[in-house]
Order: sequence, then C-alpha cells, then structure tokens
Amino acid sequence: MSENEIKQSHPKGLYFVFATAMSERFSYYGMRAIFILYLVKALLMDKELASTIYGNYTGLVYLTPLIGGYVADRYLGVRKSILWGAILMIFGQLFMFSSALYYQSGDISRWLMYSGLAALIFGNGFFKPNITTIVGSLYVPGDKRLDSAYTIFYMGVNVGAFIAPLLCGFFGDTGNPADFKYGFLVAAIGMFLSLILFVGWKSKFLIGPNGEQLGIEAAGKMEIHKSEKEAAPEKSSKQNLVEFLAWALGGVALFSVFRFVFDFDIIGALIFSICIIIPAYVISDRSLTKIERERIWVIYIIAFFVIFFWSAFEQAGASLTYFADEQTNREIFGWTMPASFFQSFNPVFIVLLGLLFSNLWIWLGKKNMDPSSPVKQAMGLLFLALGYLVIAFGVKDVAPGVRVSILWLTGLYFIHTMGELMLSPIGLSMVNKLAPLRFASLLMGVWYMSMATANKFAGMLSGLYPEAGKPKFIFGFQIATLYDFFMLFVIIAGVAAVILFALSKRLQILMNGVK
Repeated sequence: MSENEIKQSHPKGLYFVFATAMSERFSYYGMRAIFILYLVKALLMDKELASTIYGNYTGLVYLTPLIGGYVADRYLGVRKSILWGAILMIFGQLFMFSSALYYQSGDISRWLMYSGLAALIFGNGFFKPNITTIVGSLYVPGDKRLDSAYTIFYMGVNVGAFIAPLLCGFFGDTGNPADFKYGFLVAAIGMFLSLILFVGWKSKFLIGPNGEQLGIEAAGKMEIHKSEKEAAPEKSSKQNLVEFLAWALGGVALFSVFRFVFDFDIIGALIFSICIIIPAYVISDRSLTKIERERIWVIYIIAFFVIFFWSAFEQAGASLTYFADEQTNREIFGWTMPASFFQSFNPVFIVLLGLLFSNLWIWLGKKNMDPSSPVKQAMGLLFLALGYLVIAFGVKDVAPGVRVSILWLTGLYFIHTMGELMLSPIGLSMVNKLAPLRFASLLMGVWYMSMATANKFAGMLSGLYPEAGKPKFIFGFQIATLYDFFMLFVIIAGVAAVILFALSKRLQILMNGVK
C-alpha cells in the first residue's frame, strides 16, 4: 500500500473508543489510587500483606484478559464481551463501596472486598483486551497511522487515569477511614458512564475501513483461509481430549513447581504457571504458518522483557504510594496534598507528551528513520532505569521518616512517562500488527498476561520496601535503605534494556519487515 492510499486523519471510531476507554480507566485507576491506602488505613493491614493483596489483584486483572480474549474470539464477539465486562465492573465497584461502608465489621468487610475484587478482575478481563483490539480493526493492514492511533488511544486511557485519583482521592483519601467508601462510589459512577457511552453509540462509530460493523461476530467463527485449513486438518474429539489433558497436566505440574518448590503463594503460582502454559499452547497450534509462528515468537520475547518494565513501573500503586505518604513533603502553600494524588502525575504527563510522541513516530516514519518496536521498547526500559536512578540519589543518606522534596517523585514520574510512551502503546500496536486475525484478541490477552506476571512480581518487590524492625532480603542481599530499594529497580530495568537492544536486529528480522 502506498502512502497516498492512506488517509491522514484518523477514523471517528478511534475517538469513540478513546472516550469509552477513558471512562473505564477512570473507574480502574480511581479505585487503585486509594486501594492500598484503604487496606493499610481502614482494614489496618501491614505493608507486606497489603502489597501481597495489591499484587494479587493487579496481577489477576491482567491475567483474565486471556479468558476474555479467548471467549470474544471464539464465542461472544468483541461487542458482547465489552458489554458484559462493563456490567461486571460496575458490580465490582459497588461491592468495594459496600466493603468500605462496613469497614469496621471485620470479616464482612473483607469478604465484600474480595467479592468486589473478583468482579473487577473478571469484568476487566472481558473489557480490556477487546476494547484495545478494536483500535486496530479501524484501520486496513499496513496502515502507518497505527502507532499514532494507539498513542492517541493511550492518551484517552490516561485522561481517565489522571482525573480518577484526583476525584476518588478527594472524596476517599481524606484522612478519615470512613470516607474511602465515597472514593469507591465515584469509581462506580465512572464505570457506569462507560457502559452508557458504549451501549448508546457503538453501532454509529464501530465501523471498519470498508464500512462493516466491527466486533459483532466472533473472529474464530469467520472463514479461515483455505491454505490454513489444509495445513491444519481437523482433529477428532479423542485427539482434542488427549491434547487438552496433556496441557492441563503440564499446567498442574508448573503450578506445583512454583507452589511447592519455589514456595510462592497460591495466586502467584497460578499466575506464573498460566503465563507459561498458555503461550506454549498458542504457539503449538498446527494451523499457524511459519511466518505467523515467527511473529508470535517476537510477541512472546518482547512480552518477556516488558515484565521487567511493568514490575518496576507499577510500584506507583504500592511502594511509591508508601513513599509519597511517609517520606515526601506534600505541603503546597499550606495545603497538604493527599498521597493518592501522585498517581495523577504519570497520566497528566502522558496527556501532555502523548501528541508529541505520536507526531514524532509519524515524522520519523516519513523519513524512514522510525526505530523498530524492539528498539523503542528497549529505550523505554532505559528511561525507567534512569527514573529510579534519579530518585535513588535523591534519598541517599536520608534517614527514615525524613521527608524529601516533592520534586524527586515528580521527576521520577516524568522520566517514567517518557519510557512508558516508548513502550506501552508501541507494544499494543505491535501485537495488533503481528497477531493472526483469528488469534487477535487471544494474543492481546497473552500480551496483557505478561503484565499479570509483572504486577504480581511488582507486589512481591513492593513487599521489600524498608520497614523498621523488619529486615528485607532478596537473593541474600539486604534491602536496608530506600537507596537500596530504588537501586534494585535500576539494575532490573537497566540489564533488561541492554539485552533487548542486543536482540533487536534479530527480532526485526523475525517480524519480517513489519515495524
């Protein structure tokens, strides 16, 4: 396709998806902004337990898109999956509201919270991969606007993520544990608005480049190319059963290794075992052509490195919230800014810088200077390491309890935002370009599954946050100070970046020239 054949403006459907995702992300990030504070200040959990629950929740939130993607591809289609996901998340936020309403009721409050988390986890699984996949469906294959489109979509996500901590934090993070319920209620209202928007205008705006309605039929029910049928003759019911049992046994074996050999908790063992067995199952599909299989391997390899990015980046909702609450000077002209407000810093930087990066990729593309997706993502890891290096020196030799300038945490979020814009929207675009149509939502779920591993890992790492009287160790090394803690992430992200840079040329070859 020549550049003359590609329209310069984006389809209206992109901005509809922008608004729908913005409302849903308002709900998610509003709840997340006050969640760990609710666990510590209302339910009176210690930081290690709160970090574990936080990591389990955010890990499972990114694991269930695999289920939602599969169901959408095979049975429901994208539209119905998004609809049911939105309904489940509304109920989830209302359960969280009820938990906070009865926060002094012990077990009742906790079970209401766990019910809310379960509904949010499964609702997100149906909503998130499918609303993301729709973006790519608005464009013809090979459209050079796709990286730009996903960056614009990512801005919509972050507009919601910017507003959410401010509103939910304003109503819920007041210093009074009884007020957390109002923050969760505001998050529920945001999700309800997303549902109304989607139901009311989906038929008008979810239209493909050829005028067809998008997401009505499951992709798995569409006709598969004749050559693919010939390459993958149908298996008998007995063969299917034997294959399913073999993969299931493999999953059980992996779970047992993580649970009993490495001594992970049940949720951690479940996440890590599924995040290995499902990608292995997908890549073994006999209908895949050689090129398709190579491109899926590229998705898997880069997803592995993305784990290291998000495990460090997602400290924002856990250890960096502790740092904001306990060791950051939040006094601004006599007003003490709530710690939850810091979670708006990254999304506001996304909004401010998003168009700049979107136009940058287009400008570089016109000059044939656009870096490949692996190079962009390695650069994202380097910026992540730089952000932690800056704050590590900011807290070096600072005694526990001494508050440092707000500029250190602000600088970290600004640098991390540049890294995120190089990595996350580019990754979404890459999956859309490389995934075979019949596996589009499923492989988007696999991409998010790497983030499930990362978020669970993030919760585990957050548990290493220094606490007086509680020695913390990793691989035999003691994390005694905040400097030690932040330097850990410098090492993790820096090493991953160097290795990904070294592999980038080979990965680009496997992508067969698709950036």
